[in-house]
Amino acid sequence: MADCNHDCGSCGVDCAQRQGPASLLEPVNELSRVGKVIAVVSGKGGVGKSMVTSLLALCAAKAGKKVGVLDADITGPSIPTAFGVHGKPYGTDKGMPALDSKAGVKVMSINLLLDNETDPVVWRGPIVASAVKQFWTDVIWGDLDYLFVDMPPGTGDVPLTVFQSLPVNGAVVVTTPQDLVGMIVEKAVNMAGMMHVPVLGIVENMAWYECPCCGQKLNIFGQSHVEEQGMRLGVGNTVSLPMDPALAAACDEGRIEEVDLSRIWDFAQKL
Repeated sequence: MADCNHDCGSCGVDCAQRQGPASLLEPVNELSRVGKVIAVVSGKGGVGKSMVTSLLALCAAKAGKKVGVLDADITGPSIPTAFGVHGKPYGTDKGMPALDSKAGVKVMSINLLLDNETDPVVWRGPIVASAVKQFWTDVIWGDLDYLFVDMPPGTGDVPLTVFQSLPVNGAVVVTTPQDLVGMIVEKAVNMAGMMHVPVLGIVENMAWYECPCCGQKLNIFGQSHVEEQGMRLGVGNTVSLPMDPALAAACDEGRIEEVDLSRIWDFAQKL
């Protein structure tokens, strides 16, 4: 068209020159083939998101899948500790291979690249987001059926970067029973919807504590509402997990691959 100003956003004419929105997806490392990418998100911190990410990855691995975990929580990484992975990755001209856990789960985290695991990462948002993208483009993941992305809490730079730069197939939202957390979870679900990422399930962590003396279930953080919340948000796949000191100790000691997966197994198989 002779009078075209090339501003397709303000024009309703369907012409040959019409430009669609440019894709922000980054290419995966040339030596990697990744089947499904699943992001594990939460509206706030302290809900056990990294633990849930690890459990979901282990369920997939136990089901015979090739699995990796990308630790996108740059300022608060915990995935290497949970899996007991503490080596230093090496770089090649083709990229940097992810490290293997004892069970064969591939792991990459900023903590594996620091001189000391307790060194803080004091970076501004754009640098953090760039590091996450490099974990996708520069890390050699090999041949994976599933890559689980452990996200930082909230709806800021890193979740936005992951949703826009990686071909995310779905998200799992982690919550706890408090009403306040439930409200924040809805923000995470709504963000996924805005980014056209389907929510594959909701995990309600720390839903109860079983007294070791009498076996009574104590709802320390309030009654569970995950099924009602899932129905309201259109998410049918939900599960509640208890507070489990043994599981927490296994995460702290790098033994998460030894824990019982039965409580989350059926949920994980629906992803």
